Amino acid sequence: MLHLINNNYFRVLELGLLGIVIPFSIAYWELSPYLLFFLWAAFLYCIIVHYYFEKNKFKVFSSININKKTILFILVRWVIASGLLYALTATVFPEKLFGIQKTNPDIVWKLLILYPILSAFPQEFIFCKFFFSRYKPIFGEKKLMVAMSAIAFCLAHILFINWVAPVLGLMAGIIFALTYQKTKSLIIVSLEHGLYGDILFFIGLGWFFWGGANM
Repeated sequence: MLHLINNNYFRVLELGLLGIVIPFSIAYWELSPYLLFFLWAAFLYCIIVHYYFEKNKFKVFSSININKKTILFILVRWVIASGLLYALTATVFPEKLFGIQKTNPDIVWKLLILYPILSAFPQEFIFCKFFFSRYKPIFGEKKLMVAMSAIAFCLAHILFINWVAPVLGLMAGIIFALTYQKTKSLIIVSLEHGLYGDILFFIGLGWFFWGGANM
């Protein structure tokens, strides 16, 4: 069993299932309202494979490469990206600008608090911590790994059935993969993902990531 699961052929099959079959199946069968269930099921699978079958030690805060310059760079990049996302929304999707505050203001703060925990963290475990470890024998550790992690992250957003989610997903996937590659920190990349997710919902673009939005 251990030999089978850690075989590269199985890894390729597994990657195809997680990165292509499941997202497209969710889109086809219109199961996006149950997205959190599928996300956490995939998260649980990745935890079991990562820690039980690959025998990785459970480490959260060790083996990281973080300094003030890195944190400052991440924050400045986020501020610039937030400005660009605001401009995109105001120009291309003005009807969505601050839409959640207008239609359902009571849920805004719940989203800002819960999104990093319930969504960003499991996603970054899957697409960074698990991905970089699990598929290293196939993609190595450098540019190809970053590209494949970003592509997988992009494909995971196909299920929302609009062009905005996968396009922004690809760009975000590159950012998160580069952050993880540099810091090796699940906590830092999850917090960064949480910042981007929160600003998307706050500005209004979160509509495209909310259980499926046909265009």
